[in-house]
Amino acid sequence: MDPATTREFVERTWRDSVIPTLVDYVRIPNLSPAFDADWARHGHMDRAVDLVARWIRAQDVPGLTLDVLRLPGRTPLLCIEVPGESTDTVLLYGHLDKQPPMDGWADGLGPWTPVVRDGRLYGRGAADDGYAAFAAVTAIRALKVQGVPCARCVVLIEASEESGSPDLAAYVAALADRIGTPGLVVCLDSGCGDYERLWVTTSLRGLVTGVLTVSVLTEGVHSGAASGIVPSSFRIARQLLERIEDGVSGEMRVVELCVDIPAERLAQSARTAAVLGDGVYTSFPFQPGARPVTGEGAALLLNRTWRPQLEVVGAGDVPPLDRAGNVLRPTTSLKLSVRLPPTLDAAVALQRIKRVLEAEPPYGATVRFEALDSASGWNAPPTAEWLRAALDAASRTCFGTEPCYMGEGGSIPFMNMLGQRFPAAQFLVTGVLGPQANAHGPNEFLHLVTGMRLTACVASVLAAHHAATRR
Repeated sequence: MDPATTREFVERTWRDSVIPTLVDYVRIPNLSPAFDADWARHGHMDRAVDLVARWIRAQDVPGLTLDVLRLPGRTPLLCIEVPGESTDTVLLYGHLDKQPPMDGWADGLGPWTPVVRDGRLYGRGAADDGYAAFAAVTAIRALKVQGVPCARCVVLIEASEESGSPDLAAYVAALADRIGTPGLVVCLDSGCGDYERLWVTTSLRGLVTGVLTVSVLTEGVHSGAASGIVPSSFRIARQLLERIEDGVSGEMRVVELCVDIPAERLAQSARTAAVLGDGVYTSFPFQPGARPVTGEGAALLLNRTWRPQLEVVGAGDVPPLDRAGNVLRPTTSLKLSVRLPPTLDAAVALQRIKRVLEAEPPYGATVRFEALDSASGWNAPPTAEWLRAALDAASRTCFGTEPCYMGEGGSIPFMNMLGQRFPAAQFLVTGVLGPQANAHGPNEFLHLVTGMRLTACVASVLAAHHAATRR
């Protein structure tokens, strides 16, 4: 493979074809099923699927077949197959469903209003994860036009990832014979620490979400009459949260939620902290005067990737400010999100959290913790030497510097499933969600140059994979 030819081909394809199609994709409000129960009736998901499918078919990749699969009661899935010059298989993954719009978009920007500005495409879903289908097919096509051999490629583009990928396992099972046993899995739905190099995701945290409900009365009463006699449901909730998290340091008190961090991950975090410097935390929109929990970059990265963390992400039974009277409320409900270490079993963590919260309720209050969701994390298997060398060469060729390895704090539920299903496979998990890209929030953007460079990196790795398997 000629690197210069590959880069030129990728950049031209992005400019002439990918970016205009992504602009059209941003306009489609194809919310994931968790955020649009009537997604099938609204038809936006079908519009997005049709848009991507039409683009792929128009690329005229030799031998490419594309099927839009629709299992009963499930979101659609694009299955693309491209024959290769060997019997080995590479599985490439992306998704095209989107998060809800959110408030707070800057003037002139909006979730369904694509804007290209300063090398960035603003709008919901372009970076998470609309670009993935285009990058995967363009990388394969870049090799085909040069006559560079690669393995057989299977590309799966699902439509339920933002809902926790409830449909993907069913499709993977249904497609088991067509997928085969891949030697390499490429996931294009992760983040990057900056836009200067190839970033390889080494781990993903697990997640437990649930609602903690504390009730002390059958109805609200005047706070002047009851306070000091009736315990506050909110104060009881605070006490219960203290069982899980130290309210001052933020450290988790439930030892069963912690794991021993592998030495390789400790070393990688130290290296990444040195590369990013204060970028470890300056990428977040702190208020003036606010600061991170510690000034040590490596510790922050480990907090974000390997240590459990609690966040209260919602509240119920609390009136809005303009309707809040002097009432001692009967009930407080808090939606909790607990991020888990990559190697911790989420089912075990969920049981422990529930027991800790519900045991011996203060003042005899009624306390319940009702689980909403749980998913185990993922830790990458040891990287084969051929892949490590391929990643280094790809990053240096396409970005001009060596790659960097970093765990991600978010959860991609299907990665654990793929890791268990294909235990012998090598994994390249990467993406374009870098500083200020703000996936799931307002002003989300795709850094276009990074998208192009990452596409070229994928092409390079596919070529190296074929060469390695032929030795």
